[in-house]
Amino acid sequence: MNELKKILTSIKKEGYKPVYFLMGEEPYFIDVLCDYITANAVPEEEKSFNQMVVYGKDNSINDIMSQARQYPFMGDRMLVVVKEAQDLVKTIEQFSGYFKSVQPSTVLVFCYKYKTLDKRKELYKTLSKSEFAEVFESNKLKDYQIEGWLKSFVADENLDIEPKATAMLVEFLGNDLSKIANEISKLKIVLKNDRLITADLVEENIGISKEYNNFELINAVANKNEAKAFTIAKYFALNTKNNPLVVTVALFYNFFSRLLQYHGIIYKNTGTNPADIAKQLGISPYGLKDYQTAAKVYPMKKVSQNIAVIREIDLKGKGVNGTLTHDDLLKELLIKTFR
Repeated sequence: MNELKKILTSIKKEGYKPVYFLMGEEPYFIDVLCDYITANAVPEEEKSFNQMVVYGKDNSINDIMSQARQYPFMGDRMLVVVKEAQDLVKTIEQFSGYFKSVQPSTVLVFCYKYKTLDKRKELYKTLSKSEFAEVFESNKLKDYQIEGWLKSFVADENLDIEPKATAMLVEFLGNDLSKIANEISKLKIVLKNDRLITADLVEENIGISKEYNNFELINAVANKNEAKAFTIAKYFALNTKNNPLVVTVALFYNFFSRLLQYHGIIYKNTGTNPADIAKQLGISPYGLKDYQTAAKVYPMKKVSQNIAVIREIDLKGKGVNGTLTHDDLLKELLIKTFR
């Protein structure tokens, strides 16, 4: 994330500002910035007396401001980190008063997760304009941005990753950036002197089957490979806990909805650049080939019919119009998709 890197670069080159207000829906980027400041703002030998971590639910704004205004003991800087600062939502506006007498020798960090300040109110305006403060808004990544972020994270770790391994991790771990980062860290330990994260490595160490997963199922459907699709479905029926029907149905819906959109894009713009098409679909360029292939075997009318089938299976999976097993529902979904 560019804004995160910009702040880290500023700290390294210009030093710390007295206040960092980290807020937003994505906790991972907040944790990355907070962890960096916690690790580096105060020397290790001073942390026991010049570093303090407090929690929003246990402290008032006045308590936090009083702590921040203290002078460091036997050192140049004090660090005060406010975890779960979102619990101060009802009184957080009172923090504006701190800027009447900012303590320059204190670095005060607010981790205000899952929320953002009201940008119409005084505190946000004060923080945004003050030379003593840095405001960081951590936004959730879009689904189509996850693969790009993962590749960038892997590169920052001085590693490489196969496209299939990337797709497996994203499909299995979703948009939980903390989990993805943790799994990459584990794989880095396993790799030792090697640099390439392969599908085999992901399968062996994270427990994701490289042959029997939703990524491969969608690929089989896109290529109209019925034998492969039904083999994966059989595996899913024997491992329903790790392969819930609701997830598979949702992925089918996403795939055919995007395929319908792909047909529309191609119909209107026959010369559209593949990278632009991928961006419009909200997928990575690597994933575009499945849509290019599927468009040849599923005309627009069939795609619309399949979307209706997916909705029907979704209702049946929720107990509407009778109760069928996971195996029966997935088989019905595949049969009606292919026919």
